[in-house]
Amino acid sequence: MFRRSIPVRPDLKQQAEYFGFEFATIDGDVYWDESAYYQFTLAQIENDIEDPTNELEQMCLQAVDKVVNDDYWLKQFAIPEKFWSLITRSWQQKEPSLYGRMDFSYHGKGPAKLLEYNADTPTSIYEAAFFQWMWLEQQVDRAILPRQADQFNSIQERLIKRFSELNLKHQLSFCYSDGSTEDKGTVTYLQDCAYQAGIATARFPIEEIGVDDKGQLLDPEETPINHIFKLYPWEDLFKDAFSKHLNKTHTRFIEPEWKAILSNKALLPLLWQMFPNHPNLLPAYFANNVGDGLENGYVQKPIFGREGANITWHHPTKGRLHSEGCYGEEGYIVQALAPLPVFNGNHTLIGSWLVNHQSCGLTIREDDSPITQDSSRFIPHIILG
Repeated sequence: MFRRSIPVRPDLKQQAEYFGFEFATIDGDVYWDESAYYQFTLAQIENDIEDPTNELEQMCLQAVDKVVNDDYWLKQFAIPEKFWSLITRSWQQKEPSLYGRMDFSYHGKGPAKLLEYNADTPTSIYEAAFFQWMWLEQQVDRAILPRQADQFNSIQERLIKRFSELNLKHQLSFCYSDGSTEDKGTVTYLQDCAYQAGIATARFPIEEIGVDDKGQLLDPEETPINHIFKLYPWEDLFKDAFSKHLNKTHTRFIEPEWKAILSNKALLPLLWQMFPNHPNLLPAYFANNVGDGLENGYVQKPIFGREGANITWHHPTKGRLHSEGCYGEEGYIVQALAPLPVFNGNHTLIGSWLVNHQSCGLTIREDDSPITQDSSRFIPHIILG
């Protein structure tokens, strides 16, 4: 695993504008950063990322089965009791998953360590699946990269295939939080994949969803929504005013309700309890009941937390680092510290994509801080050797 500098395409701005990559820069700062790339060997990808991701996914599904069948764990996951049956039903009925992204600390040798699982509303998929692949093709065509350079990236093909497998009989509505350019861009990309799979689609802000007197969700044209993809976390939806309709509506969700288990940081101590000393897991505990394995530092994370907010990073010699945010009301977990590798001063996080429970591509993010956030830079990658 190497980080190498490379010329930025002289027409990058035009490429981003033409392909609708409106968040290539965020607040004037570079988000899509192609001034460098990461190079992996095929063995590193297959043995250290792809295979562990697939194995961890099966472990995570075992964890979901344990949680939905045990009130103790549903409480530990801070799931409101009035939604327990909703989550359990979606699991028992095997409602289909679309995608997810596991985040790892990985140095290029030795086991990748799972930091968290963004299984409900992960972003960065447009740039990982499409813009990253286009970058590779163009840099190869321009002889900037060698002809044999490849990329771990079958994300788009898998998404289109997965949408076709859902066998939806009605329109699929794609919803995003109004005002977020990144969320809108992510949903627009997924909508296009569904369209390529032959599915009738619509797209609108989640704020425009209505409800009739029977509790059925309605689109802006006041037509009942049969299927919805929502880029809106389940834990937020459980607190939303609309949550009172969830147990009545006939709308089916992508991602399904049981994904609320996987996107929850309580998953980490449960996995450690179910699979102790697994090479791809870190010791993890609920904050009020810690155990062994934290001697070399630890990270405290809110049970419901996103985008690097409310993280406290404890290093035995480098001290403490904290990120502000609005999470933590439901409590915290602690996880043994696996510091991100540092390349040229950049802290590097590996995101491993799954579609239909199968590993299929990478997102790589860099930050000046050991705690990555939503604005952390996206760096493309290649496979060579």
